[in-house]
Amino acid sequence: MKFLRITIPVLLLFTVLFTSCSDDDVPEAENEEEVINKITLTFTPAQGGDVVTATYLDPDGEGTEPATQEDIVLQANTEYELTMSLKNTVGDENEEITDEINEESDAHMFFFGFTEGLFTDPQGTGNIGAGNRNNDVNYEDVDVNALPVGLITSWTTGDAASGDFRIVLKHQPNLKSQSTTTEDGLSDVDLTWNIEVE
Repeated sequence: MKFLRITIPVLLLFTVLFTSCSDDDVPEAENEEEVINKITLTFTPAQGGDVVTATYLDPDGEGTEPATQEDIVLQANTEYELTMSLKNTVGDENEEITDEINEESDAHMFFFGFTEGLFTDPQGTGNIGAGNRNNDVNYEDVDVNALPVGLITSWTTGDAASGDFRIVLKHQPNLKSQSTTTEDGLSDVDLTWNIEVE
């Protein structure tokens, strides 16, 4: 009888352990969200000339300090290459998030929206929103699946005009495809800039 008294609890323990460790209970990998509080846009003229930068900075991330954002001012009828730098500079951090986006480029894509008439190439209003994925944006970088990323793009301004320039970075792990849009996945960045072409 002593054997049973010891064995039954042990058997129950093993039963609980084995049933609680089935494949169905394996926790999903967490999507660790990065803090992105500083974004710098750099427009470099293809034919030479002044480089234009515009920075968004939220000093304390989701804290109480107000964010600042510089306007984009470009020259008319000029071709630019746009590159982006994304960082976490909250507190003592100085983390380059751009590298992580590059490393996980098969799960990230930038989308762009802009006031019609600002650019002659691409034309239109951009590819933000359902049904707009195929609208022209000049991506200059691709991921391992040959899908666009958007850390490097090219833009040709039209005549003098002003309007909005919106950038959305979507995180689409196991989702990103030829047809995914800003309606798919989570937004890591969604910022609208004032832009002036002069």
